[in-house]
Amino acid sequence: MSDITVTLNEDESRYEIHTGDVLGGFAAFERRPGKILFVHTEIDPAFQGKGLAGQLAAHALADAAASGDTIVPYCPYIRKYLETHEVDGATIEWPQLPGNG
Repeated sequence: MSDITVTLNEDESRYEIHTGDVLGGFAAFERRPGKILFVHTEIDPAFQGKGLAGQLAAHALADAAASGDTIVPYCPYIRKYLETHEVDGATIEWPQLPGNG
């Protein structure tokens, strides 16, 4: 897939991935002082299986790390991505989730 872009949409509190002009998915977050809590990632079914979620996560997490905010991965996809990929400069606060403690 070509013509893929990832942008920060502060008004919607999410990073968005587009293929051309079409929204392919998003990673929603909540801001706290010094922290960015990733809460949900969603890829449109029409675009699943094309690697968009990984590209979205890589861009969103690199941007969050560059901002200096601590990343708190409540979203299962973002959490799994961080467990299996290195994000340069990222400070991560692993949340205690129900059933994981």
